[in-house]
Amino acid sequence: MQDLCISPCDLCPRECRAARAEGQTGFCLVDDRIRVARAALHKWEEPCLSGENGSGAVFFTGCSLRCVYCQNYEISSGRRGKEISVQRLAQIFLNLQEKGAANINLVTPDHYLTGVVEAIALARGRGLGLPIVYNCSGYEKQTAIEILSGIVDIYLTDFKYMDPVLAGRLSFAPDYPVVAKRALAEMVETVGEPVFDEQGMMRKGVIVRHLLLPGHRKNTKEVIRYVHETYGDRVYLSLMNQYTPFDRLQENADDKELCRKVTKREYEDVVDYAISLGVRNAFIQEGDTAKESFIPDFDGEGV
Repeated sequence: MQDLCISPCDLCPRECRAARAEGQTGFCLVDDRIRVARAALHKWEEPCLSGENGSGAVFFTGCSLRCVYCQNYEISSGRRGKEISVQRLAQIFLNLQEKGAANINLVTPDHYLTGVVEAIALARGRGLGLPIVYNCSGYEKQTAIEILSGIVDIYLTDFKYMDPVLAGRLSFAPDYPVVAKRALAEMVETVGEPVFDEQGMMRKGVIVRHLLLPGHRKNTKEVIRYVHETYGDRVYLSLMNQYTPFDRLQENADDKELCRKVTKREYEDVVDYAISLGVRNAFIQEGDTAKESFIPDFDGEGV
């Protein structure tokens, strides 16, 4: 694959150079063998992605970030996941299509980029016709997004931080704001403006997710302002209040705010701020979503 290599690995901005093909794990905590923790219909994405049946979500093991508050910790830490071949991954895509999935939703696939691209090509050759959703952290190399041009239809990307100090402290990636800006620019360039079908389902486009962290409204407002002033209606914003504190966060003495939920006042404040800027294309969450189960069981279903 042009300009990127899985071993020694330079797929992500870390460029850790791990010999993953020889069994060495990278910063992502996995080697080059594709591992998937779950592949099933997922109804908790944005409405234009989930539809009635659900998005065909494939949850990959490992991650190039180390967010201390990660809600998918069981898989991002490499603890869950079944090793599969590229051929099996292609068949999983086809199985999800047969089950009525609205799309194929690749959840944190960055560190398996070469195998994922190959699997998509195989599946399309066997009749896969669904849009491909690249569900990622925003911490992607611009080169990787260039390679995915013509392969990915929809980017469902996080934009976590505009504050490099916060990014360094909570995700061990002080370069996150710079990397995310470049990646998002390439995403918008490659897939263009949002396109929806007659049922209101997205067929092409970019959705930028931002999870409000308790005590960090300033960072959230900076993200909203940057995305809106840079892209306007060319992207959709998804403002999330579903932050869930876990017991292990009690040990994180650096940021005790993370040990609580986001308050109603905090979330309403950032939504009002988005409206005041003129944001029109946005998804918001209602109610105490931290009580809801947005985190599936990573039990190997569909793998």
